[in-house]
Amino acid sequence: MKKTLMCVAVALLVGAPAFSQGKLAVVATTEDLASIAREVGGDRVTVDAIARGYQDPHFVEAKPSFILKLQKADLLVVVGLDLEIGWLPPLITQSRNAKIQKGAAGYFDASGFCEILEKPQGQVSRAMGDVHPLGNPHYWLDPENGKRIAKEIADKFSQLRPNDRAVFQQRLADFTGRLDAAEKGWLAAMAPYKGTRIVTYHRSFPNFAERFGLDIVGYVEPRPGIPPTPQHTLDLINEMKRQNVKIVLVEPYFDLKTPNAIGRDTGAKVLVMPPSVGGVKEVSDYFKLFDYDISLFIEAMKK
Repeated sequence: MKKTLMCVAVALLVGAPAFSQGKLAVVATTEDLASIAREVGGDRVTVDAIARGYQDPHFVEAKPSFILKLQKADLLVVVGLDLEIGWLPPLITQSRNAKIQKGAAGYFDASGFCEILEKPQGQVSRAMGDVHPLGNPHYWLDPENGKRIAKEIADKFSQLRPNDRAVFQQRLADFTGRLDAAEKGWLAAMAPYKGTRIVTYHRSFPNFAERFGLDIVGYVEPRPGIPPTPQHTLDLINEMKRQNVKIVLVEPYFDLKTPNAIGRDTGAKVLVMPPSVGGVKEVSDYFKLFDYDISLFIEAMKK
């Protein structure tokens, strides 16, 4: 009897394999990735996001609370393509969590599985502004990339918690099916506006524009991350008049002074359009991001 109890005690001390532990603790750098991770993980995971959807994800204040989140994480999901380069690396280092260091099993870069646009050709210099040398990091704004992200996250969850693989794969299939159906509706709704010329503030919407047939003809920023100058603004106004551009998309975290001036001079409608989950309170998940943005765009076009 004593021998049996001792064996049980030793087994408990040694512990069960990693895959039989509790919920997988996931930290995502953005609410978009967090939303997809919640869809796939369900009640088998806990998911926190660092950047809020109403914040510019390029510039996030590194807070001590973020380090605490990262210390407890089993998995870190990042956008990659240097989107978080200005704030994430020190947080990872200071967390001292070996599981989520770059190259470790708990570090997951979602960009490696997606269609990436605007990969610069030739040498990239600071004179070009905040150009991402590996391509545009706002790739989640194409639902096809959302499906790719979900698949790879499900595979990563299954790797870290093999006993829950069937749950993750079932939830992945459900998410993909719902996203397929929603995407058909979004494409049908946007079909009458295919080829519409638009201007955006920052280069947040190329994937969105390509998927839904919009033509981005200019940007309020003269170069990525560079505030608008009077000469660039005048040139943009003239180009918008020449091409009859009537829509300007602005991310929630940019000043509306210049876009509103452009709108007054051109007759264009200025739309504050969130590129991320959480950008406005109504956009609480990945599906609602597209629902909201597409409805906002169509309503403006009808007017």
